[in-house]
Amino acid sequence: MTDADEFLQRVAAFARDVVAPGAARWESERRIAVEAIEAAATIGLTGIEVPREWGGLGLGYGSKARAAELLSAADFGFTMSLLNTHNVAAKLARDTPQLARRYLPDLLAGRRLGCTALTEPGAGSDFAAIGTLALRTPQGWRIDGAKAWITNAAAADVIVLYAQTEAGSGARGIASFLVDGRRAGFVREPFFALAGQHAIGTGAFRLEGYLARDDELLQPPGQAFKSAMRSINGARVYIAAMCNGMVGEALRVAQAHGARRQTFGRPLVEHQGWRWRLAEVATELQASRLLVEQASLQIEAGADAQLMAAQSKLFATRMAERQLPALAQAMGAEGLREDHPFGRHQAGARVASLVDGSSEMLLERIAALQRKS
Repeated sequence: MTDADEFLQRVAAFARDVVAPGAARWESERRIAVEAIEAAATIGLTGIEVPREWGGLGLGYGSKARAAELLSAADFGFTMSLLNTHNVAAKLARDTPQLARRYLPDLLAGRRLGCTALTEPGAGSDFAAIGTLALRTPQGWRIDGAKAWITNAAAADVIVLYAQTEAGSGARGIASFLVDGRRAGFVREPFFALAGQHAIGTGAFRLEGYLARDDELLQPPGQAFKSAMRSINGARVYIAAMCNGMVGEALRVAQAHGARRQTFGRPLVEHQGWRWRLAEVATELQASRLLVEQASLQIEAGADAQLMAAQSKLFATRMAERQLPALAQAMGAEGLREDHPFGRHQAGARVASLVDGSSEMLLERIAALQRKS
């Protein structure tokens, strides 16, 4: 058994024993599950792709995508929050040794949460239109602006932030910085009250004369935008994997219910229409998993994964938004119980269809890439 196999066994047990029992409570309390993230850190979930010399597991992207599927079978929101902290840790370990030494111990232990801040009140999918401005000064970079709809913004204070360095310059002027939410000039806004999935910690913050030191410039103009686009490809694929996890768990619950539930003198599973409905779900789920697997291989190989990432996310999110309600319907009134995941997973699928590129934006991206091929 490989290190990756052993790790995924631990992840499956963690999802079963920690995430699944806590998910409904975290939602009712409308909060990030900080204690569960600290527990996740003890099995390496905050450092999947972080090199061993930095205290991580040194595993590949495919292990992260598979872990995302296993965890999301229990709860989408927790998984998004956890992976965003992991992603900041992995980026610092890969790109900035001096900042890694400063922040990695707390990130890997789950004592501090991370987030990546691209979206703004007036700029979502159109990333090049961001208006947060970073101006060079003798002391470093003065940053002013607002970020919104940021995963983990309700509590994260180790932040990879993207800002414009020359007003009106579009993608070419964007740089990235490490922002410490414990320093002056960082103002956290109240968390967003949403229709569900509060464990994601969606929120906003402002920067008012925040000073980033020279060594906290992560990537300069000309590099940051391209790096962000590569990161988004990875995010799209693990979000697709998360949709697969939610549908897979809902299918498992429905199958178990169908074997127990008696209707008209026989188990549900013996009714042809009912079992055909589940067979359709199983077929689409398998297709989605194969797309994620192929995209993950491209990412691990360093290949251009734009097209496969967009297709994976588009297919998986649409599959989840269509099939989760169908599986809930197959449960009848039993599917309404809070101890089943159907309601939370449907909210998760709705979030998944919007983050890291809406379905409409992905269709445009796929069409553009096909024209080039």
